Amino acid sequence: MSLSLDRKAFIDILAEGEGDIGGVMQPPPSGLWGMPPDLLRTLRGYDPDVGNNRAMARALMQKLGYGPDKPLALTVSTRNLAPYRDPAVILIDQLKEIYVDGVLEPLDTTQWYPKLMRKDYAVGLNITETAVDDPDPAFYENYVCGAMRNYTGYCNVEVDKMVDDQSEESDVEKRKHMVWAIEKKLASDDARPILFYNRVANCWHPQVKGLTLMVNSIYNGNRFEDLWLDK
Repeated sequence: MSLSLDRKAFIDILAEGEGDIGGVMQPPPSGLWGMPPDLLRTLRGYDPDVGNNRAMARALMQKLGYGPDKPLALTVSTRNLAPYRDPAVILIDQLKEIYVDGVLEPLDTTQWYPKLMRKDYAVGLNITETAVDDPDPAFYENYVCGAMRNYTGYCNVEVDKMVDDQSEESDVEKRKHMVWAIEKKLASDDARPILFYNRVANCWHPQVKGLTLMVNSIYNGNRFEDLWLDK
């Protein structure tokens, strides 16, 4: 499934080309910890040659007994809101390229999150959010064993140790390389593949002064202690 993804198509269709391809950490230049593009392309499913990726995926599916005359039927579950539902529709279309016949299951919010927590799905599409652009909240909230937002139930004690080690590292450049090693391991394990990073616009009235927009988090500038109104 990871090999079937055309991440650029998600960005072109849903974000009018205004988005980014990345792993767990937000990609540069907006993100401070994301892998450089040349290194990101070495991860499974990130090679820009989508045709070659899908050829490998089809070969894997055929080994498992599937093909154009025998597709794999499954349900893609997601929250019934446009930011969730629209990429799920594109995902289903892309999965057809590797003999996977997906059916969309849009769920009301009150149903979606309990289903997600129960891990009661075959394929689920969700939005991942982090408070700040830092490896600790990204990894500890979503990927370590037993984390509350580790919706897939991914658990690898080796990765947990790597996460602890990078958290204790004070040298920024050394920590970056440790973070990238974790990214590589998560991609190799297909632990909750990231589809794409969207961008949104911010608007404000001209009388609002002192507003600094953040490119790497919607939360970093929320205190507004330096804002003032000129009326």
